[in-house]
Amino acid sequence: MSRAFADRAQAGRLLAQRLAAARYDGPVVVLALPRGGVPIGAEVARTLGAPLDLLLVRKIGAPWQAELAVAAVVDGTPPQTVVDESTCALTGVSPGYIESQVAPALREIERRRQAYLSGRRPVDVAGATVIVVDDGIATGTTMRAALKALRLRHPRRLVLAVPVAPADTLAVLGAEVDEIVCLEQPFPFHAIGAHYVDFHQVSDDEVIAALDAAKPPASR
Repeated sequence: MSRAFADRAQAGRLLAQRLAAARYDGPVVVLALPRGGVPIGAEVARTLGAPLDLLLVRKIGAPWQAELAVAAVVDGTPPQTVVDESTCALTGVSPGYIESQVAPALREIERRRQAYLSGRRPVDVAGATVIVVDDGIATGTTMRAALKALRLRHPRRLVLAVPVAPADTLAVLGAEVDEIVCLEQPFPFHAIGAHYVDFHQVSDDEVIAALDAAKPPASR
């Protein structure tokens, strides 16, 4: 199987070119999911001349299977908790359990915002064209929660933009956004990293450097 992208920087540049051609009405805000989405978001934000912020999401897993998402807490003003009602019904997870996990999730979100952005509050997205980026999507569970929460912050237009994702996942996520921009929809999909030559784990230092590189010159 050929790999579509050399690395995240190249994927970000290709995605930015596609988005630039759309000529979205301003204001435009780019939100990246850390950590892998930040190098993508930095390329998009620079090309579009838009501010870059992080979309910080903490999954709440079932008590006996942490990878099975029953809810997610999404950064914002105020933060939002999105519950997957169908999964909760199937697994019997109680509202009390989810409530007990919200405070630890918020602490981790704040820790990451402090580490990556020195505690800067989220960029206001109300009335803006918001472009949500990541380095790829597999199941889309966490992304779906993030998009649902973003809707509550009243963007004018919500765009999901990723280099690679499976078509069936995008079909589900299409209900949450106004537009999807995806460069590759391979079948079979396998894993996100299978479509990159270099898919190393992005470090905290790389996240901080990418965010700094995306700032307008006057604010660096």
